[in-house]
Amino acid sequence: MKLNELFDLKDKIAIVTGGARGIGRFLANGMAEAGANIVLASRKLENCSESARELEQLGIKTLALKCDMQNKEEIAAVVKKTSETFGRIDILVNNAGITWGAPTLDYPIDKWEKVFDVNVNGLWFMTQKVANLMKEQGGGKIINISSVLGSRGSDELFHPAVAYNSTKAAIEVLTKNLGVKLAKYNIHVNCIAPGFFRTDMMEYIFDPKFEKAKEAVLQQIPVNRIGSEDDIKALGVFLASKASDYLTGAVLPVDGGMGAK
Repeated sequence: MKLNELFDLKDKIAIVTGGARGIGRFLANGMAEAGANIVLASRKLENCSESARELEQLGIKTLALKCDMQNKEEIAAVVKKTSETFGRIDILVNNAGITWGAPTLDYPIDKWEKVFDVNVNGLWFMTQKVANLMKEQGGGKIINISSVLGSRGSDELFHPAVAYNSTKAAIEVLTKNLGVKLAKYNIHVNCIAPGFFRTDMMEYIFDPKFEKAKEAVLQQIPVNRIGSEDDIKALGVFLASKASDYLTGAVLPVDGGMGAK
């Protein structure tokens, strides 16, 4: 196949959880630009609907659905509605996630359980539902989103969110496990571990009054800059396309070298 054919996603169907904002939106943009039809699923339906309208300007079809990753009924409804609307699911991007900051020795158990319920349990339930459909249709691509913090500890002052790192570590091992277990069904499971990106959540750091915080972050990144959409969306297209057919169970960092330090 020619290179452009390997990366072509024309008429593929992709579910992107948490796809209305941040990393999820970057990945949705890239896949839409490569021709995929996009299903955006997140807790705030209005954000999904707005983003879906913008993506449709690229000439692709979209679907905006409400999905709280703690709600198994809503997760199942997303899978069912996508399958009914498009007839198949080719790509799943498990991007939705939450965090909660609190001192480690006083970390509330209910917050620990909530972070795990969304980041791990919800992701697993969604993956299992979609993977069963992919098995029936002959294969598919699953892309999990971890973090540079999924393979390391973090300073209490810098990142007082002990549950977050732990959930991302679970996602990375789940990726490897499913990469092995689902390979026989032609289902490829890989993981992206982003570093710091310019998203809505991180926009505050560009305020001049947070200049010291920004400098502290940049000191940890060898390329000395925050990531942008262009730094990650091509990787998403690669993992969603035929170009990655010999890759499964991999965790790929996109962090400006931060994880290598």
